[in-house]
Amino acid sequence: MSHALVSHVLASIAYRTQKALRDAPPNYPEFRAGAETRSPVAILRHMTSVLGYARTFKLGGTYPIHPEPLADFAAEQRRFHEMLESLRDALGDDGSLGTLTTQQLLQGPLADVMTHVGQLALLRRLVGAPVAPENFIYADVRADRLDVDQPAPARPDTEWPERPR
Repeated sequence: MSHALVSHVLASIAYRTQKALRDAPPNYPEFRAGAETRSPVAILRHMTSVLGYARTFKLGGTYPIHPEPLADFAAEQRRFHEMLESLRDALGDDGSLGTLTTQQLLQGPLADVMTHVGQLALLRRLVGAPVAPENFIYADVRADRLDVDQPAPARPDTEWPERPR
């Protein structure tokens, strides 16, 4: 699998993460679905840690399991997207990260992070601000755009029975 394909997966993560976080209500970052659950800000911090851990397979060193909390949710989002860019930049030509094969990267950290993106979207629904559906096949996902500024949906679904009234 190539660097280009893994970079596109990272771009898909960037796009879907911002879709889940864009225009979230003020109470969303600290919302908890239950006593022993992570808040959206804690999930995002964990996602950054997972990607930072993956990056160590190429760059060496360590990345904290629990990164220090930043001043606000916007700063946490920027750190996450900077980590996506750093991970993309660390990829080998074949999409690997040092001793971590492309397959391991996809089945481990990238699959884990995509699962957490789904949790962020679910928590939006639970906080009363669901994310509008769209046809992701037509989303404007680009490997050179991993930052916080992601485009609006290209083809939002016209039918949305759960739309907030």
